[in-house]
Amino acid sequence: MICDRGMKMNATQNSDASGRLLIGYARVSTQGQDLDQQRSALTAAGCVRLFEEKASGAKRDRPELARMLDHLRPGDVVTITRLDRLARSTADLLHIAERIKEAGAGLRSLAEPWADTTSPAGRMVLTVFAGIADFERALIVERTSTGRAAAKARGVRFGPRPALTIEQIAHARELIEREAKTVADVARLLGVHRATLYRALAPDTAAK
Repeated sequence: MICDRGMKMNATQNSDASGRLLIGYARVSTQGQDLDQQRSALTAAGCVRLFEEKASGAKRDRPELARMLDHLRPGDVVTITRLDRLARSTADLLHIAERIKEAGAGLRSLAEPWADTTSPAGRMVLTVFAGIADFERALIVERTSTGRAAAKARGVRFGPRPALTIEQIAHARELIEREAKTVADVARLLGVHRATLYRALAPDTAAK
């Protein structure tokens, strides 16, 4: 829902002391909550246009957020009451901040004064956040690789579970080699496609 109350203000009221147009974004998580408190705070801060929605922060599809980002023009400043109203995680915040930056706009939070990309200090803080996020991703990748290597060393197999167990493959080979059953007959007996049985038998067959 977009509120255009502020559009009736005169030109001097439509921007802050630096002449920047303030665009507000407000969000609550459920339909049962109301936006009055955020709306009042953003209006008092000088926002001339408000984009409001009721949606969980965990949802990727937030149409009003998307409309707000598309609406931005160079010099605008996206204003929020708190960072958690805008983003669900550090990575999400950095992604949205980058979208805002690409539009030539700024971002500021009323509750977190340090989160203000219109100031050098605020831009530095978000740059540090981006570095921390990259570091965390690198640590996760390293831990995952180390964990997989250790699991493989213990004999853990990754990927989809085999359609046939080792015992079933051995039984299938016995039926084919000793009892002259066809691959198609044994595949039907085991409840798999004959191509699956061929693949299961192939390593040992190749070894011979």
